[in-house]
Amino acid sequence: QVQLVESGGGLVQAGGSLRLSCAASGRTFSSYRMGWFRQAPGKEREFVAAISRGGGNRYYADSVKGRFTISRDSAKNTVYLLMNTLKPNDTATYHCAASRYSTNYHRNYDYWGQGTQVTISS
Repeated sequence: QVQLVESGGGLVQAGGSLRLSCAASGRTFSSYRMGWFRQAPGKEREFVAAISRGGGNRYYADSVKGRFTISRDSAKNTVYLLMNTLKPNDTATYHCAASRYSTNYHRNYDYWGQGTQVTISS
């Protein structure tokens, strides 16, 4: 069992930056591939970024490549999403998730946080 709690969301202007955090507890954090997903009202859940168990491989949706950076801390119990050059269409509820598999597909993620709201004003 893994518990995930996101934080760091808020309201920022377009072009600004925001750093999301996901604190994990329970089963060994390093045993899971960690991902970030987002969902805006009326839209389907969207993959944003993922990081491998060792942190050596990172994956990004085309829409955020070059702007967002996913990372894991040295203790391997927290995952971050640094979001730069934010755009209004980045507005969504962002969820942290953990998967037993090497995947970017949300249906293969086993544990989910409650989400944190990110709102970008134009």
